[in-house]
Amino acid sequence: MNKMNKMLATTSILAMAIIPLTAYAQNVPPSTIHNGQGIIQNQAKIVPATMGLITNFVNDKSGKFITVLGRGLAVTDQSEIILSITKDTKIIDSKGKKVALKTIIDEKKVVKAFYGGNITRSLPAQGTALTLVVQDQSFLGINGIVSEVKEDSIVVKGTDIYSSNEETVILRFANKAQILDQNGIVIEASVIQPGMSVKAFYGPAATMSIPPQSTSNYILVNTIMEEDAQEDEIGTNGIITNATDNRFTVIGNPMKKGGSDYVILSVDENTQIVDEDGNLLTEAALKSDVRVDAYYNGVMTMSYPGQTHADKIVVKAMDTYKVEGTIIASDAATEGQVYVDINSDKSTANDIILNISDDTKVISMSLNGADLREGMKITAYHSPIMTRSLPGITNAEIVIVNADDNAAALQ
Repeated sequence: MNKMNKMLATTSILAMAIIPLTAYAQNVPPSTIHNGQGIIQNQAKIVPATMGLITNFVNDKSGKFITVLGRGLAVTDQSEIILSITKDTKIIDSKGKKVALKTIIDEKKVVKAFYGGNITRSLPAQGTALTLVVQDQSFLGINGIVSEVKEDSIVVKGTDIYSSNEETVILRFANKAQILDQNGIVIEASVIQPGMSVKAFYGPAATMSIPPQSTSNYILVNTIMEEDAQEDEIGTNGIITNATDNRFTVIGNPMKKGGSDYVILSVDENTQIVDEDGNLLTEAALKSDVRVDAYYNGVMTMSYPGQTHADKIVVKAMDTYKVEGTIIASDAATEGQVYVDINSDKSTANDIILNISDDTKVISMSLNGADLREGMKITAYHSPIMTRSLPGITNAEIVIVNADDNAAALQ
C-alpha cells in the first residue's frame, strides 16, 4: 500500500466518531429480490456490504486495515471501502467455517464484506468490518464502453478494474444476470446500446481467444449515453502532460463539438473534478500522465498554447505509457516510423521504434513546426501493446517535441 493510502487508512479511521452499532455481523442481509421496478430487501436489518477483492492490506501499530474493491450488494453500498479489522470481525466461508485473512489475500479470494453504517465521507469511504464471507469463486471486472451489441452478449472496451490494463472482452449474459441502470433499476439486456458505459463483473473463466469471452452475472449500465449528455460541450480528450499549482497542460484530441489539441487549463473551486463514475475528486487527482476528458468554454487566450478555465474534468483510470529520448537515424526504422534513443543514453538495449500515423498527435513546444527530425528530443506517449522484437515497436499516441537544436530533416 502506498504511503498516502496508508496514511488515510491509519489516521482517518482512528479519527472517526465511535457510535454504537445497531446491526451485528451475524445479521447478514437476506437474498435480494427483484420486482421489476428496483431492489428491495425482506423485512430485516439491512447491513451495507461490498463484494470484491482485497486490493490493499495494512498491519501496523494502529491496527489492521483492508481495502475491498468491487461492487456494493445494494446500489447505495460502496464499490470501494477501507475497513478496520478488529477482534470482533468474523472471517468465515459460506458454511460458517473460520478462514485466515492471509489465505484470502494470498489466494485472491472474493469476499462479501459487511460493515457498520457509520462510515466516513472520504474517497474511498472508511469503516469497521463486521463480517467477511469468503466466496467460492473469484471474478474479473471491467469499466468500459459498449462497442457492439449481439443477441446474447455485448463487446466492452475499457480498463480492468483491478489491474487498470486496457481490455476488450465479449460478455455473455448469465441466465440470472443482474442488469441494472445507474439508478439501480432492473433493466432488460435489450436496453443496452453501443456507446453506453458499463461496469461489469465476469468469470472466473475466460476463453483464450482475442478478444476473450466470458459470462457476466452483474452489469451496471449507464443508460444516459455520454456523448448525448455532453454533446454541447467543447473540450479536450487527452493526457495531463504538466501539472503546476492550479494550472494543467492537456494534450490530446478536441471533442466532437470543438476544442483544442493543446491547452493550459486553470482549475479552481468552480471546476468540477470527477472520476468516470461521477464520484467527486479533489485537485490532487490531477497529476502528470493522467488521462482526462477536460471541458471548458470557448473563451481562450491567443497565446500558444491557448489558456482557459476548466469547467469540468473527468479523470480516467486508464494507464499511460511514456518514454523520453532522442530521435536518431537507423535502418531499423522504415517510412512512417521514428527510432528513439531512450534516455538519450546511446545504448540500444532499451530503444524503441514508434509508428507515426494520422492518429498520432505531434506537438512542438515552439512555433517552429512539428515535423519529426533526427536530433529532436521528445517525450512520447504510446500504446501498451509492443512487439517482442529488439527494439520494440509500438504505436505513438502523442509525441511532444521538447527541443530540436541542430536537428536534421528525417529522410
